[in-house]
Amino acid sequence: MKVVGLTGGIGSGKSTIAKMFNNLGVAVYIADDEAKKLMNTDERIRTQIISLLGEDSYRDGELNRPFIADVVFNDKSKLNKLNAIVHPAVGNHFEAWKSKQIGEYVIKEVAILFENEGHKQCDHTILVVAPLELRISRVLNRDKTSREQVLSRANNQWDDDQKIPLADFVIHNIDMQDSEKQVYKIHKEITS
Repeated sequence: MKVVGLTGGIGSGKSTIAKMFNNLGVAVYIADDEAKKLMNTDERIRTQIISLLGEDSYRDGELNRPFIADVVFNDKSKLNKLNAIVHPAVGNHFEAWKSKQIGEYVIKEVAILFENEGHKQCDHTILVVAPLELRISRVLNRDKTSREQVLSRANNQWDDDQKIPLADFVIHNIDMQDSEKQVYKIHKEITS
C-alpha cells in the first residue's frame, strides 16, 4: 500500500484537504492528532515530557498544550528534543494503523514532513500552500491565539519555497471548489 505524505504550513488547510481525500474513500492518518493522544495516554512518553519540560507540561492529568507550545516554539533545542520523544512513537503507531487499512494508498498528514525527512518514507508527497496572510487569518479565526504566536509557529516550519521542490504535488488552497478539483486530479493520478 502506498503512503502519500500530506503537509503544509500552519493555516494552509492541510486538514481541509485531508477531509477531501477522505471523502474520496482514502484512509487518512492525522499525525498531530495521534501524537496528542499518545502524549496523553502513553506513560513512558508522559514521563519523558515531564523530565524535559517540567511538571507544568500536564494540568489535571491532560497535556498542557499552551504551556508546551509556548516553551518549544521559543526554544528550538527543546522542540527538537520533544520531537525526538514523540515522532518515533507516532511512526510506530502509524505503521500499526496502516496495516489495518484497505485501498491503493493512505494519506499521512504531517505538519513538518520535509523538515523531519518524513517524505523519504512516502511514495508521493502533497504540499498544501496558501498566502501567508490568509493562513494567519485562518489560524486566528480557528484558535485562541495571537498573530505573534502564529508567526512563531510558522517560523519553526520551512518556507513553501524550500518545500515546493521536494513535493510531488502542490495544492494551492485558496478557493474550496478549486481545491476539490486539484484533490480529485491528484487522486486519479495516484490511482491510475
